[in-house]
Formats: sequence, structure tokens, C-alpha cells
Amino acid sequence: MKIVTSAEMREIDRITSQQFAVPSLTLMENAGSAVAQFAGRNYYRHTNLFGVVCGKGNNGGDGLVVARKLHEANKQVRLLLVADPAELGGDAAANYERLPIPPVIAKSIEELNSEAAQAVFACPVVIDAILGSGFHPPVAGLYAQAIGKINASRAQVIAVDVPSGADSDAFGEQTGAQARADAIVTFTRPRPAHVFGQLSSGPIVVAPIGSPEEAVRSSLRLHVITAKDIAPMLGPRPRDSNKGMYGHVLVVGGSLGKSGAAAMAGFSALRSGAGLVTVATPRSALATVAGFHPELMTEPLEETGEGTIALSAVERLQALADKKTVVAIGPGVSRNEETAAVVRKLVAELDTAIVLDADGLNAFEGRAKDLNPTERQGGRKNARKTLVLTPHPGEMSRLTGMSIPEIQRDRVNLARSFATEHQLILVLKGDRTIVAGPDGEAWVNTTGNPAMATGGTGDILTGIVSGMVAQNPQRAFEAVVCAVHLHGFAGDLAAWSYAETLSGAFGWHPIVATDLVKVLPVCFPRLRTRAERQWTRVAGSVSGGILPLAG
Repeated sequence: MKIVTSAEMREIDRITSQQFAVPSLTLMENAGSAVAQFAGRNYYRHTNLFGVVCGKGNNGGDGLVVARKLHEANKQVRLLLVADPAELGGDAAANYERLPIPPVIAKSIEELNSEAAQAVFACPVVIDAILGSGFHPPVAGLYAQAIGKINASRAQVIAVDVPSGADSDAFGEQTGAQARADAIVTFTRPRPAHVFGQLSSGPIVVAPIGSPEEAVRSSLRLHVITAKDIAPMLGPRPRDSNKGMYGHVLVVGGSLGKSGAAAMAGFSALRSGAGLVTVATPRSALATVAGFHPELMTEPLEETGEGTIALSAVERLQALADKKTVVAIGPGVSRNEETAAVVRKLVAELDTAIVLDADGLNAFEGRAKDLNPTERQGGRKNARKTLVLTPHPGEMSRLTGMSIPEIQRDRVNLARSFATEHQLILVLKGDRTIVAGPDGEAWVNTTGNPAMATGGTGDILTGIVSGMVAQNPQRAFEAVVCAVHLHGFAGDLAAWSYAETLSGAFGWHPIVATDLVKVLPVCFPRLRTRAERQWTRVAGSVSGGILPLAG
């Protein structure tokens, strides 16, 4: 799903009205209806009483529609207008005239502190419709006071479009006064802050309100991965399927003491749908790898004195890679220099698609130029071998020579530039993992959570990426995008399954890497179901713990 700026969103609305004959009043009606529907569906067990706080602009106009629609749905509604009704204009004024209930008017701080106004903030659920995505911080005066009252309340807060006071175009932290939000309902397409801004403790959903796809234009070349984007790659399979239809992954990994990494990568490739998986590992590690999962085929390799892959194993590995769909290199190989030379030789000489991770990446520390197409393909020009790199910030630091703070400061542009410079697919892991392609296209992933900060989850990702590419070798970039979202969703589902939801003690308690593999089969149908819903989640894959929010 494309990410757009606030200015582009205004242009989308204008084009929708002027070129596609959808009146702006209809867009506002649809927006308010979506928020009311979200509130009614998700909080009906929690309360029948809703407070709505509106400003004087179009965001306030959306809020006026919310109040009317909730009232029509037989909800109790307390409505507060933080403005003089005479200041309303256009569609907001039209919706003010249609109100079925009298609002509380607050034109001053004294009126905002009145008992009637305080009763609105005291509602169990408050709809924040003070300021929308057209606002540029900082906020001051009466609106800042109203935001403070929202933040001081004990209510569950649903933000209309964006939390009031937020800069919707911000890629990082917000500044100034901003309303908190337990959920956000935005419209048509997300803005950067919806994806990068940590605006909500709960779900952020995008509701369609009538703008056709032809009206959506974005200069960012940036997308957020959603279930709708990846569902076509998640089955179901035809009845006449056989294992030969879904690719054969070769995992080159493991060493003495690190055999589990290769086994996890291999089994994750199987769980994600690869037809066959072979793990090639040093002889001393083979029995351990084979003992993890009987479904994995194994191949012994010559080894160094430290129990890592020896240079003499290259010829055998080249033979093993023949007719394989994908070769995953790196999990558990260690930083032995002879083994690093094996990795570099394989990357340079194999014609098969490669997924490079862990110490496979570290083999290119200070040698990133060896990842350039002519270097990794033996000097052959115009050869196009798929190469996928999956570094975390530390590995990216070693690849680029940049510090980790420098990398984290501008992750999107760094990922783009590295992917285009070296003509590969880069998965820059972390909170909001970035997938960048050789053409500079970038996708942002919002699934995943802090419980996944444990050893082995990167090996699971390597396996899922390899498995998805094996099944879709002609659509490698889309397969990687799918794998990254699937990996994070599995982490969310695993964390949720261990949460103490009934006691209200939900938190991101640590899980272990193999928990993701256990829930992978469940992720496929759940993501297909999510893709069929009218609204699209762009963040907050798992509820903040109070309600299993729908949508």
C-alpha cells in the first residue's frame, strides 16, 4: 500500500471530487461513518457511551459525522465542539446543521473546564477529532488544553485520521503537544507518521472512503506491507500439487557449536512452503542438524580445525547448488576467515538465487564492492542473479563502515542507496524493517514486536525468505516482501499466544525463535482472512491487550 504525504492526500481528495465526481461532503460522510463503525464494532462490549471532541476544521467535520452515526446506532453520545460554531465552514458547517444532539460548546478555557465539557472527557471511549493530517505543529491555546484533557483522561482514545497535534509527515519522533491514541482510523492511504511515528498503542487502520486507485499518486516510492499486498502468495494450493512445484532450498550453514542456526533456517524454509530443503554443514555438526528435524536432508562438508566449513568444500557446494532454486548462506557459519572465503567464492560463482545472512554477511566486512553484480557474477555483464541480504544494524554497520546511529537515523534512504548501488534486495532488519529493491523501491514492515529480540529469529527469517523465493523464483522481490511480513506476523501471533490476556497482564514477554515456526501454518489462513476485510491494518498487528480489536 502506497504511503502518501499530507499534501498528496489533499490532492487525492481534490482529484476524487473534481475528476471522479465524488462530492467532498460524501468523502466526509464516509470517513465519519468508518470511524463510527470501528468504534461500535470494537467497543460494544466495553461501553455504550462515547465522547466526541471536535475542532473547527475538516477533521472536526469528520467528528460531527461520527457523533451523528453513533447516535443513529443507538449509542449514548456526548459531543464537545472546541470552537465557536460560527467558525465552521464548508462541509463541517453542513454536518453541524445535521446534528441530532446538542453539542457542548467550548470557546474558552473556562468553558473547556466546565462540568459539561468534563463529562465528555470522562466517557469510557473518546473520539479525538480536533486536528487532522493537514495540521503542522506545534499546537497551542485552546486546542492544546483540550489535548491535555484527553491525555489526562482514563478513556480509550480513537483518533480520527491522526492524533491531534501530530505531524503526519514526520518519519521520526513527534514534537510538541500530541493526543495519545489507543487506535487510529485514517482514510484512503497512510501518511509517513502512521507507519514510522509510533502514534498509537493499538491498531492503525486505513478505511476506503471513495477515492479510486487512479487518484492515488505518491512521490515517495514507499509502501507499507499489508495483508492485502501479500495474500496472493499465501495459497491455497491446487489439489494436484507436488513437492517439485515449490522449489528446493540449499542451506549452507552451521559449525561446531552453532548447528542450531542452520537447522532453524532449514526447517523454517520447509514450514514456509518450500518443497525440499537440504542443509549442507560441517561433518562434526551434521548429526546435530539431522537430529532436529527428520524432514531435512543433510550433506556433510569438509571442515576446518575449528569445525567450520573448509575451503576444500567449495567444489562440493557448487555441485550441491546445481538445480537448487535458492541457496541460503550464513546461519551459524562463524567468522573463521577460511569459511568467509568460502562464502565470498560462492556468492561470486553460483548462478543460483542467494539469500545471505548472519556471518555470511560479515564475510563482506570492508568488501561491499564484492557484492556488485560484475564482482559477484565472475565479471559477467548483464547477468542477473537474485541476491538477498538480511542484515541487522550491526551487520549493516560492518558492510558500510557507518556507525549504528548513522544507520538508524535514515534507514529508508540508506537501504535504498545500498540496494541500488549493489543491485540487490536488501532487508534492513529492526523495528520497521525496510525491504529495498535494486530499482530503489522500498517497502516498510510493521509486524513484529520486542518479544522477538532473542537469538535465532534472524535464522527463522532467513528460512522464510528462502522458502518464499523458492516458491516464487520469478517474483523474488515480492516473495521477500511477503516473507518479511509473514515473519513479523508469526512473532506477533506467538507473543500473543503466550500473553496473559485474561488477567490484563499482556506485555511483550520474551519468546524463543522456534515459537515462530510453530505458529507459521496458522499465519497463512489468518493473513488471507485479514486481506479480505474492508479496512486495512497498517500497524498494530496485535491488540494492546485490552481488546482483540477487529478490522
